[in-house]
Amino acid sequence: MAEAPDTSLARVDEIVGHMLQSSRVLFITGAGISADSGLPTYRGVGGLYDGRITDDSMPIEEAVSGTTFTRRPDITWKYLHEIGAATRGRTCNAGHRAIAGLEPHFDAVWVLTQNVDGFHRAAGSRNVIEIHGNAGELYCTGCDYASRVEDYASLAPLPLCPECGSVIRPRVVLFDEMLPPEAVDTLQRELEAGFDMVFTVGTSAVFPYIAAPVIRARMRGKPTVEIDPGRTELSAEVAYRVPSRAAPALSEIARRFHRRRRADPA
Repeated sequence: MAEAPDTSLARVDEIVGHMLQSSRVLFITGAGISADSGLPTYRGVGGLYDGRITDDSMPIEEAVSGTTFTRRPDITWKYLHEIGAATRGRTCNAGHRAIAGLEPHFDAVWVLTQNVDGFHRAAGSRNVIEIHGNAGELYCTGCDYASRVEDYASLAPLPLCPECGSVIRPRVVLFDEMLPPEAVDTLQRELEAGFDMVFTVGTSAVFPYIAAPVIRARMRGKPTVEIDPGRTELSAEVAYRVPSRAAPALSEIARRFHRRRRADPA
């Protein structure tokens, strides 16, 4: 059994010390980082669908699934619109910007995110693996038509392609669908290249492909950090645990990193 990590916020300076000695850093992010932008976590505590059946007498996992979309796209789009309305007007926060601001100071900073909101790219991060897709990217299920939207409010209840009349869908991984091959390949390539340090931020890490990079880094003796106000599947595995919301913790870590780097540029 892994040794329980130190939960003291005072160890943030140790985390920064490891960052100053690193060349390649990976941030793994989940709903917790976007919660600081006011987005609901959908299925988490206090989430949009926490513990309730949808109006169509099915769990949200079934309503927003590939199977239901194929059979009844109108049902899936009903809840995509509902989720879109709950997130309207939100944008990236200080946590996203803190990660993006670190990029110039490392050989590589990569973000592996489960979120489909596009906030990491909006904040300026360039190396982003959107493992579950991006809700702002739409494509036709019948032809090559594709487009981008900022808000689903501009779409019909069941959006149809202007070129062929087929149903349009967001480029996201619905429940029971496979991960996008391009994202998986990019993740595998970067994991093979190796990371000197791995952060997990605001994610319960229930998916193996989210937990695996942390376990891999720990086994190779690389520093691992969890930022989350509650305990998760990875809490007993990481070397450092910061029990805090994502945005304030990342902002403080970035602030101390930049301060120490200015003090000792070498």
